[in-house]
Order: sequence, then C-alpha cells, then structure tokens
Amino acid sequence: MTGRARHWSQVGEGGAVAGLWFMYALYRLAGRLPFRIVLYPVVAYYWLAYPAARRASHEYLANLQHATGALGREPGGRETMRHFLSFADTILDKMLAVGGRYRFERLRFVGRAALEAQMKSGRGALLVTAHVGCLEMCQALADAPHLKLTVLVHTLHAERFNRLLERLAPGRALRLLQVTELTPATAVLLAQRIDAGEFVAIAGDRVPLRAGRASSVDVPFLGRLAPFPTGAYMLASLLKCPLVMMGCIRQGDTHEIVFERMADDVRLPRADRRAACVAYASDFAQRLERLLARAPYEWFNFYSFWDQPGGAAAPATHD
Repeated sequence: MTGRARHWSQVGEGGAVAGLWFMYALYRLAGRLPFRIVLYPVVAYYWLAYPAARRASHEYLANLQHATGALGREPGGRETMRHFLSFADTILDKMLAVGGRYRFERLRFVGRAALEAQMKSGRGALLVTAHVGCLEMCQALADAPHLKLTVLVHTLHAERFNRLLERLAPGRALRLLQVTELTPATAVLLAQRIDAGEFVAIAGDRVPLRAGRASSVDVPFLGRLAPFPTGAYMLASLLKCPLVMMGCIRQGDTHEIVFERMADDVRLPRADRRAACVAYASDFAQRLERLLARAPYEWFNFYSFWDQPGGAAAPATHD
C-alpha cells in the first residue's frame, strides 16, 4: 500500500463470482485434484496482480514466524503463494459446506461438550470468531438438532459472495444477519435469540469502519500491537451471556472446529470499561495466536492488519 493504509472494508473482493461458479462446477465434475491443477495459474495471476495483498501476507507470515517459529524459516514468495492457495482452497470448502456437499462426518470438534452443555441450559451464548480457516463448517452445527446459529456479517464488503452462498443453499439452517453498526433494534433482536437458546457469532479480528477508533483497542498480537474490535465484549456484556471463542483450522484432509469458553459473564465496569476490553481482547488475541501456530496459512486478512486506520502502526522490538 502507498500512503495511508486503507480500511479492510475498502479492499475490493477481487475474485469474480462467475469464476467461482466455474471452479465449483469443475470440482463437482472432476473432483478436487483437477480443481487444484486449474487453481494454480488462477492464484498465480492474483498473486502477481495484487501486490498489496502479497505484502500483507508476507507481513503476517513474518510476524508469525518471529513470534512462534511456526513456519520454520523466514517467509518468502513461496510462502505467500502458499498462503494465497490456502485461501483459494478454502473458498471451495466454504461453497461445499454451505451447499451441504462437504463430508461433515470427517470434522473434528474440540470443546464441543461445553457448547452442548450450554445448549441444554436453554440459553444461548455469543461466539467470537476470526477469519481463520473455513468458518462455514459451523453449518454442521447449525444442522444439528436444537441448535440455531446467527452469524453477524458485514455483507457490504462481500455482497456478491454472500449472494452466491444464498444460491447454493437458500433454505440452510445457518442464518446471516447483516450489521454495519449495532443499533438498539438489533440488540433487542439478538437478546431475544439468546434468551430463546440460540447462538450468535461475531468476528473478533476486524475493526468496523463506522464506529472508528472508539470501537477498538490495541493489544499484543504476534509480537506487535494491533487493533482488535471491542464489539464482541460490549455485546456479550449487554446480552449478559457467556462468551465462547470459535475457530476452525485445516488439519490434514479435514477441519478441526475449536470451542474455548472465555467467560461465563462478561463484565465491563463503567469506571474502567476500556481496560476490561483490553483484557478480553488480549485473551482473544493469545488464543488466536495458538490456533495460527498450528495452522499458519489459515488466517485470511489480506491487508495490513497492524497498520489499520486508527490502529497502532509502530512495531514492538523482536528479541
């Protein structure tokens, strides 16, 4: 990027929906191996055509290597290309999961017992997620008996892709709710769903555009300070419900969905609300680091995460 960093919501979608349909049709006709063969030149084009995304990938991978050693070497062009390929492969998994064509029986769940216990209590919870792996795999949970899941999404950023998913499975159990800001009407709706035993998922790794600086806090992440949104913690406090982290990472030829209970009751004291948000966001960032150390190519924020408008751009010193 040149000049001032762009907000993530202003970064274009890049891919064409027609191309996604073609790749999906190719998979259905010939399987994943031919899909991947065709995928390489397509991803190579985008890798060359979008230098800002390529630099953001390198920045993330370098920070991850310095903080965790997960890559085993300093990242270069080969590693950023692998990162792009992982994202493209995940797009197919998203389409398969939403369309009900993924073999959900292969999924592995970690911490599912705690989630099921919450379901039996008759009250829902707030799931805070990140753009890691294929979160659409939670479709498997949404299709489970007695579980209803609403995902808060910023569909203005990926409107075309969401329309594509709607065409794949118009009657799916998982519900998407577009929110660009949390209004009183939205809060009332979500409170009703939580009280009815439903679950609400919200991203914890992207700062909303409209709310600005007041909606984020700077916390350590992969050796540098980075802005993380406070919306999940404000919402959990407002709804007076448990807060659970949900992540999804590729492990071999399948995916692992991880649930980690962060808090039974999120408390944000009026006198020191920001400090409390920092504590929750720091906890979330540390849990996210541990996931990424196991699946380094599964984080899909292709913009300068540490240099967002209103965020902290200065890096901490690496040992």
